[in-house]
Order: sequence, then C-alpha cells, then structure tokens
Amino acid sequence: MLAVPGDLPHGAGWAYEIKWDGVRVLTEISGGRLRAYGRSGRDMTATYPELAAVAGALGPTEAVLDGEIVAFGAGGVPDFALLAHRIHLTDPHRVRRAAAAVPVRYLVFDLLVLAGRELLDQPYDARRARLAALPGIEVPDSFPGGPPGAGEAVLGASAAAGLEGVVAKRRASPYRPGRRSPDWVKVKNVRRQSVVIGGWEPGAGRRADRVGALLVGVSTPAGPRYAGQVGTGFSEATLARLAELLAPLRTDRPPFPDVGRDQARTAVWVEPMLVAEVEYTAWTPDGRLRHPSFKGLRDDVDPLDAVREDTGRPTREG
Repeated sequence: MLAVPGDLPHGAGWAYEIKWDGVRVLTEISGGRLRAYGRSGRDMTATYPELAAVAGALGPTEAVLDGEIVAFGAGGVPDFALLAHRIHLTDPHRVRRAAAAVPVRYLVFDLLVLAGRELLDQPYDARRARLAALPGIEVPDSFPGGPPGAGEAVLGASAAAGLEGVVAKRRASPYRPGRRSPDWVKVKNVRRQSVVIGGWEPGAGRRADRVGALLVGVSTPAGPRYAGQVGTGFSEATLARLAELLAPLRTDRPPFPDVGRDQARTAVWVEPMLVAEVEYTAWTPDGRLRHPSFKGLRDDVDPLDAVREDTGRPTREG
C-alpha cells in the first residue's frame, strides 16, 4: 500500500507517523525463517542479514510485516546516502563488511498477516494494536489526530529533527496491497522525487568517459517524460556503480519523446529500467526539476511508480 502526496489531513479519524528516509521492505516470517522483498518484488533477504533477528523474536509465529529499512547517520538522523552503499549488495563477504560499517534498523509500521490469518480488511488501529503487542519488533510511534494542531505538531517536530516528513493514515482504513490510496497521505519537509534514468551526458576532465549528468524523467500514462539533468551529488563509488549498471542498458533511441535536440545529440541513452532518488528545489512551469541533486538509486521502486509527486490537494477532515 502506497501513500499519495498531499496536504496534511486533520481530525480524529487520522493518525500521524514519521516518514522514514529508507527502503520499503515487506517481510514474511514462517517457521522461524524470514524472507524480505522490496516494492519491486526483488528478494532482499541476503542484503540485510540483520532482519534474521525479527524471525528469531517471533519464533514459530507466522507473520507478514511492512516497514522501512533505515540507516542512521550523524545525530541519529536517517541518511539515505549511507543506505545507498548497501542497497545493491548480495555477495556475502561484501554484505558482512557493509553491515558492520553501515548498520540498519527495520522500523515496522504495519502487520498484514498474523498466525496465518490475514488482517488486510481490519482497520489501521486494529492492525497497529496487534503489531505493538509483538515481541522484539521495533514499531515507531503513531500519533492520533483529534486535538487542533495535532498533525502540524508532529510535522513540525519532524522538521526540527531533520526528518523527511509525516504520513497521515486514516484510522478506519483497511490495507490495500499494491495500491496508492488517499487513506495514506505523505507530507514531506524536503522535496524528494523518484525519477527514471533514461540516459547520461559524459563529463569533462577526469569524468570525460564517465557520467557527468544523468538525464532523468518521470513516468506518465503515455510513457516516460523528460524532467531534466542531475549533475551533482555523486561520489566516486557512485559513478563507478552507475557505469556498471548503465552499460548493459544502452540503446540508440531516447526514451523521452520530449527531450531537446541539443540534448539528444550528445547523450548516451539507456532503457529506463533504473530509478534514482533526487532532492530538488522546485518544478519549472515546463516540467523540469530545478537544482536536482542525486541522493541514491532505488532498487525498491518500480520505474512505473516514479510518477511526479505534486501536492495541492485540499485539506481534509475526518
């Protein structure tokens, strides 16, 4: 179940959770063993061995949990750039080294199955109550709405703490797998956007044969649409990883029908199979990202889900 972007809803019918800057992971626990899956369906069990502790805590209890893998940096603030060093790893030796250098936590915010019984049709409050009763699971706080300004207080506290934002959840709502639902509304303190990578421009100087800027877009019902260049935020390790991943995706045709001619002459095009996360200041009137900066790759996001995240919905009561 995915949240829609929008304005903060108000009223006793809503609860507010912190929006964690990490990777969404669904875990299935059965017979004391755990499997972990990203939003795209990719098996991520080998990437995060820390999750085995969840299965150990639940013992023989069967469960399906929904939550976020988060790496915490300086001052205890989630740091997606740190987490990006682990997202693609599967080799056991490299995974062990990365787990020691960049430990992660699994913050669980929903319970879909317990003891073999599906809970999807139960309301949010009931699922949360069952989740909170499970041993050995890290469940972040949920703050009920009702008093005037309750949602704004949570959002303001999240901004003061340097956190990404808030997700408001309708307390009577069921869990709707695989759907973006207005029952969950995300409100961000920082402007972030998932984008599909459709090509790259060679750099200059030492980066003449490497990525100088990524050419990115967003998914629409009519196909990918160009959203601009991303030329900052890359480490040397990231550039090497991008070169490795983009090489087999090269194609002669641009995936963006609306890209400019000057761009098309110099670009190296790729199939739009990879998703990146960028931070930006604004959208221009012609649909381009202003001052985008690369934050990391998103293995957990399907390219079709990298849609433009506009706000501007009316504030709702309930």
